[in-house]
Amino acid sequence: MVEKWKVRHSDQLNSYGIFSTRKDSCESSKDGKVHDFYVIQSPDWINVIPVTEDDNIVLIRQFRHGTKSVTLEIPGGMVDEGEVPEDAAKRELLEETGYEAGQLLKLGVVDPNPAIMDNKCHIFLAVNSYKVAEPAFDGTEDIESVLYDHAGVKELIRYGGITHSLVLSAFGLYFIKT
Repeated sequence: MVEKWKVRHSDQLNSYGIFSTRKDSCESSKDGKVHDFYVIQSPDWINVIPVTEDDNIVLIRQFRHGTKSVTLEIPGGMVDEGEVPEDAAKRELLEETGYEAGQLLKLGVVDPNPAIMDNKCHIFLAVNSYKVAEPAFDGTEDIESVLYDHAGVKELIRYGGITHSLVLSAFGLYFIKT
């Protein structure tokens, strides 16, 4: 049976503003040997699938520096300190698209990368979303909102038009739960 490993020692390493790093020395539950692991510590994230009153899905197109590409995603971002995920979802939806949700439903929670990260990504469905304002981007965002019907989103997923793993996870939950 696989068991949880014991952390023998933990050292904070570096802080980079939106995340920090830590080294954990852990004892194997199998053979007692100690191994070092490096962990990226990050606040929890949220992702929101906004579905409009006429049943279209609001996607966002934006430049991502890590892959140096323009990606097609859903609104998302970090949960600020002291903020609950639901409030972060409402905030990010409004900031990135100018939409508000008629009703916000939690679809689930996923671990972005449990091998090296300690955070969670909370996934929400924004039912009956409607435009109330122009988006209010922060300094590192350059975003365009686009509408797709459900069949169009499934085609994007099928043929690689959406490649962000957390967005694909969100749609996986959405399509099996709705």
